This record gives sequence, C-alpha cells and structure tokens, in this order.
Amino acid sequence: MNIDVFNQSHEKVGEVTVSKAFEAKWNPDLVHQVVVAYLGNKRAPLAHVKDRSEVRGGGKKPYAQKHTGRARHGSSRSPIWSGGGITHGPRSDEKNFEKKINKKMKKGALNAALSKKNTDGEILVVDSLKFEAKKTKSVAEMFKKFFTRKPSVLIITSKENKTVFQAARNIPKTHIMRVSELNVFDVMNHKVVMFEKEAIEAVK
Repeated sequence: MNIDVFNQSHEKVGEVTVSKAFEAKWNPDLVHQVVVAYLGNKRAPLAHVKDRSEVRGGGKKPYAQKHTGRARHGSSRSPIWSGGGITHGPRSDEKNFEKKINKKMKKGALNAALSKKNTDGEILVVDSLKFEAKKTKSVAEMFKKFFTRKPSVLIITSKENKTVFQAARNIPKTHIMRVSELNVFDVMNHKVVMFEKEAIEAVK
C-alpha cells in the first residue's frame, strides 16, 4: 500500500510504501482491551492505611481494667484512639488496576488502530520535519497549511527531535513522540496522526 507524502507546505512530493500494519482488520474489542490495560497500568495505586493489627505499638494494656473511672481499653492502637488503626480505610491490596497484555495483542491493537486511521483519511506523512528555530509559530504555520480547523494531532518522528518537540509542545491538543514509543492509546486519542516519512517506514 502507498500513502501520499507531503512537504511542510502541504505540497505532494511523492509516495511511500507502508507495511501491512496499515491494512489490518479493524478490531474494536481488542483495541478497547489494550487501551483499558494501558490506562490501568498508568494509574497510581490506591491510598493504603493500616488497621489496628498493623499499627506499631499498642501491645500493652494502657491502664488497669478497673478502678480508674475511665472507659475500658485493651490497646492504644484501637481505632477510637488518636494514632490508632483505621477502620474500613482504603487498602491498596484490595484493588489492583494492573493488567497484563502480551506483545501480540499490543501489536494487533496498534495495527488495527493505524489501519482505521488510514481508512478514515487521518494519517498524514511529511517528508521531514525541520525548522530553523524552536518557534511555536513555525509549527502553527505548518498546521494552517494542512488544516482549515486544527484537530488534535499526534506527531511521530523517526528519532528524538528536540527542535520539533519544543516548537510544538505549547500548541493545544498536539503531542509528539518517537516511532519507538507509538502506542494504541495515543493513536486513538488524537484525530490525526502525522508521520515523518522515515518514521512510517519504520512501522512494521
């Protein structure tokens, strides 16, 4: 399969042959499963508090059972004491958001997402992304030539490109990453995926 290649002025300069990943069958169930796992693995663990059996100290009875005029207590780590254990508090061991997804599923979901984007005309290929200065204006002007109304854009470079990163990072709904970091969540979370020519050739 061939995809048109444009320069930064949105002028067609050729075509690039892409891998069969861009012809994969759309599989919404697999994509959903992998995206849920991706988000779950990024979640911070729940807060965790100690109950009375885990709080340090409190093994000795704080005072005599009788003849003090005070309420009966067997431990200073009771939940009703200051510094005592917590009753029914959040426990990180009760809910684990981590999900394991094998490489074959990840790759299959990514291929399905890329194929869907390609079918919907939401894949763009630019011959190269080069700007003289790290200016937001440079990327903004390029976007004006590609879009009448800028959508959310994911820029994929072949390698780390600090100039493009610093020029694009202040533009709303625009993210940039290397092709080695490409994942199904970011592909589906952006309306348009813009590849450098070398980057899309690296997708297998």
